[in-house]
Amino acid sequence: MVASGRVLVASRMAVIALALGSVSLAHAQSAPAPVAAAPTQVAPPSLPQADKQQIKQYKLTDDVFGRLSAATREARASGIPPQMAPDAAKVHSLDDLANQAMAADPRIPVLVKKYGFTPREFMLANIALMNAIMAVQARADPSLSGNLNQTWVNADNIRFVQAHQAEVQALLSGQ
Repeated sequence: MVASGRVLVASRMAVIALALGSVSLAHAQSAPAPVAAAPTQVAPPSLPQADKQQIKQYKLTDDVFGRLSAATREARASGIPPQMAPDAAKVHSLDDLANQAMAADPRIPVLVKKYGFTPREFMLANIALMNAIMAVQARADPSLSGNLNQTWVNADNIRFVQAHQAEVQALLSGQ
C-alpha cells in the first residue's frame, strides 16, 4: 500500500473511531487489508512533504487524548453514523482529508471545534493515535507490520499508547 493509502486507511479508522468509539484494536488492524487489496482503489498522489512531516512530528499528549476521547464519546452519544472512507481521488493534502471528514456530517465540525481542535489538528491527532495503535499491534503481531508505514510513526506516540493501553482500548471499544 502506498503511503498516502495508509493515511487514508488511518484517517478512515480515525473518523470511524470518532463516530463510533467502538473500533477494537483487532479491527483497526484488519481494516486496511480490504482497502489495499481492492483493485479499483485509486491511491491519491503523495501528500506534500510538509504534511508528511507534520504527521511524523505530531505528538500525542494527555490533553489531546482526553479531548479526542471526549469527542468520541459525545459523537457516539449523538448518534453520528460511521463515515465512509475518504475519496482518494480528492485527497491531495491533510486539509483535503480534514475537509472531507468535516463535510461527512454537519455535527462533526461543531464537535471538533467544541473540543478545541481545528479540522487539520483533529485529523493529525487521530492519524497519530491510529498509527501508534497500529505500531503497537504490529510489535505484538509482526504479520501486521505490512499495514504500517514505520517512517510516519512517532516513537513518543508509541510510548504514549503503551503507557495508556487500558484507556486506548476503552476508547476504541466504546467505553
